[in-house]
Amino acid sequence: MKEFHHVSVLLEECIQGLNIRPDGIYVDGTLGGAGHSSQIAARLTTGRLVGIDRDPVALAAAKQRLEPYLDRVSLVHANFCQLNQALDGLGIAGVDGILLDLGVSSPQLDDGERGFSYMVDAPLDMRMNSEDTQDAHFIVNHWPYEELKRILYDYGEERYAPQIAAAICRRREEKPIETTLELVDIIRSAMPPAALREKQHPAKRSFQAIRIAVNDELNSVAKVMEAAIPRLNPGGRLAVITFHSLEDRIVKNAMAAAAKGCTCPPNFPVCVCGKKPQVKLITRKPIVSTDAELERNPRARSAKLRICEKL
Repeated sequence: MKEFHHVSVLLEECIQGLNIRPDGIYVDGTLGGAGHSSQIAARLTTGRLVGIDRDPVALAAAKQRLEPYLDRVSLVHANFCQLNQALDGLGIAGVDGILLDLGVSSPQLDDGERGFSYMVDAPLDMRMNSEDTQDAHFIVNHWPYEELKRILYDYGEERYAPQIAAAICRRREEKPIETTLELVDIIRSAMPPAALREKQHPAKRSFQAIRIAVNDELNSVAKVMEAAIPRLNPGGRLAVITFHSLEDRIVKNAMAAAAKGCTCPPNFPVCVCGKKPQVKLITRKPIVSTDAELERNPRARSAKLRICEKL
């Protein structure tokens, strides 16, 4: 197994934001290398930490890192959107804090064999859970043009989505597209010279889009936001780190709706829906990384942390 070492983003801000009690029950829904979780577990005495991850490699690495605290830790192999099933399986009704660090982790990006990186040649894969059936190879070689164009636009915010989708379809008619660098060449060939001179790697947005589609990431975020808030005990906090605007919008809107409660039209004189606020927002604006953190970890640049507290 390759070493799984992930630099935790906004670590101090998350730990402070969760307001950890030594006897509380906490969930890290995106365990990764257990950077956040080891700090949570270290603060517990009679409390409990539930660590969830869909990546078996990450779980194995987290178990090693959490070795000093395993008496208060439960590890679960699942997608974070299966939060309810994970907690039900452990007989836990309510929790005092939930942390979600969304997006792909550094070890997944850096392990060339897994196909997340546009810098290393590898089979087209991009699965966070190697047991899943749908991978990048299937999407790139079998999804129709309209679907490819849609995900490149919607998930990658790629302005050359039609040209790139068309180029992929043309190439795969000749032979299947097998590797990451093959795909990078196709993406480059579809973009105008001016786009290739931009600072950002020309394949970055497309690879992000395909990865999100492979792992059904946005649906998972929407599902976990539905599940997480009802699972919190009064005073419990939900802290979510996002890395791109689509995730952040889902999280922001879910927290705002839960904080508002009433869904009646503004012109109604009185509330008839009866919905009460479920949370209060701890962060009106998202917390972002300091200059010092960005110097240590440039990948933290797009990270945004939002926190709410159950009423």
